[in-house]
Amino acid sequence: MPDLWLPGAERHPLGDTAPTDTQYDPRVIWHITWDRNASAAKPADLVPFDTLVKYFTGGGKGAAPHLLWDPFTGRIAQFYPANSRAKSVVDTVGGTRTNRTGKVCLQVEILFFPHCRVNGKTYATVRDTPAKGLDRILTWARSWKVPDTWPMGTPMWTAHRDERTWETEGGHYGHSQVPENQHTDPGPMPQWPGSTSTPKPAPPTFPGRSAFGPGKSNASILLLGQQLVRRDYGKHYRVGPSRDWGEADRRNVADFQRAQGWTGSDADGYPGPETWRRLFT
Repeated sequence: MPDLWLPGAERHPLGDTAPTDTQYDPRVIWHITWDRNASAAKPADLVPFDTLVKYFTGGGKGAAPHLLWDPFTGRIAQFYPANSRAKSVVDTVGGTRTNRTGKVCLQVEILFFPHCRVNGKTYATVRDTPAKGLDRILTWARSWKVPDTWPMGTPMWTAHRDERTWETEGGHYGHSQVPENQHTDPGPMPQWPGSTSTPKPAPPTFPGRSAFGPGKSNASILLLGQQLVRRDYGKHYRVGPSRDWGEADRRNVADFQRAQGWTGSDADGYPGPETWRRLFT
């Protein structure tokens, strides 16, 4: 039998274990702690690892995962054994038993939030981190027969949930892909150690030209702004992107369009389908 406790992880057993639904294939759910809101213009220092350990063993034990992982140091804490459910995803009464689906349903909280600052450097996504210790987590997951696949695609900052896929396929899932949940984390993830390439996610669906422009406010504008910042086309933001369209959005999009060699109406700052595709690929 594989190890119930990840070798080398700090153990903080919470005790209130419960079985998983073993008729389903094994899986891992990835989250980020997202305990501070920051932006490219205003990064914030990463919350200390021990602060989160104290939270998950105290007032936050009702939302504790199996693992808390620091991708900057490789430090890992464990709160539940592999064969127990954890509690870090929403699980509504009478619905899909999201915390229990799988021979194992390993839940990993990554100590991270977008634009966190560590040793003076700012990190926009988990993919940008050193990902120290990831190989240990994946080796443990593989010992429980979790396949190295993303059944709903590699995570982006958008939600994509399919209950049939969730119930029929094992592998790795983002919090953004778990039924009954509303979160959009963990965002882009690192390349799996031992693999030769990172699977390239398909760009999110273009919402249509009508989603952008003066007076518009929606999640697509925020997604656009966040991607502009990741691609280093966010210099006109003073406080970071938001759901509300502004002149800074238009100017940043125009900068990106001009970088494609476009001029005139093709670089007017309003995203069309080709601007969207190039920005997200």
